[in-house]
Amino acid sequence: MSQLRVFLVDDHAMIRSGVRAELGSDPQAGLAVVGEAGTVEDAVRGILETMPDVVLLDVHMPNGGGRAVLDQVRGQAPGVRFLALSVSDAAEDVIGVIRGGARGYVTKTISGADLRDAVIRVAVGDAIFSPRLAGFVLDAFAAGPVAVPEDVAEKALDVLSAREREVMRLLARGYTYREIGQQLFISIKTVETHASNVLRKLQVSNRNELTRWAADRRIV
Repeated sequence: MSQLRVFLVDDHAMIRSGVRAELGSDPQAGLAVVGEAGTVEDAVRGILETMPDVVLLDVHMPNGGGRAVLDQVRGQAPGVRFLALSVSDAAEDVIGVIRGGARGYVTKTISGADLRDAVIRVAVGDAIFSPRLAGFVLDAFAAGPVAVPEDVAEKALDVLSAREREVMRLLARGYTYREIGQQLFISIKTVETHASNVLRKLQVSNRNELTRWAADRRIV
């Protein structure tokens, strides 16, 4: 049986070293790490150069994090599957990377054996989630996208300023306040102010509702 080729993306070298050791600790699993990266830029370049079967992707990194990697690689590497591996179990992080194209999301508390199994299962097309995270995804996608006429969606956006629209789209895609600030070159405090205005003007109470609101209107 040919080996599954895995690429590691995490901004902490010690985490990458530990994951590499776990993946290679069972020769019967047939997993080979073909590359690793600690930044978004290096990740995008490395993934496109090696075209692995599975990318183990950290969610929070400088300059956009895992979602930025997905946004830049998706479309150029249709055969590559992504499995998020993060310390975060926040609903907005889970939903953000799944909407970005990841096939699963597991936390870094996962055992080595379960991680190897998750990589193998994602490689063959399964969707994998740590148990408590599956509910976030089910809740977010249960209703499914609702087609909204384009003029209605645009009218709803008219209440937002140009900057608020930018922040709204990044919020709905799962970006953190810090990542949004880096993308738009504004402070985290300014992002928080814009985010508060967006939620108030669109009459949604949290980021999960905003994500669904934007997805229903097909504006993210």
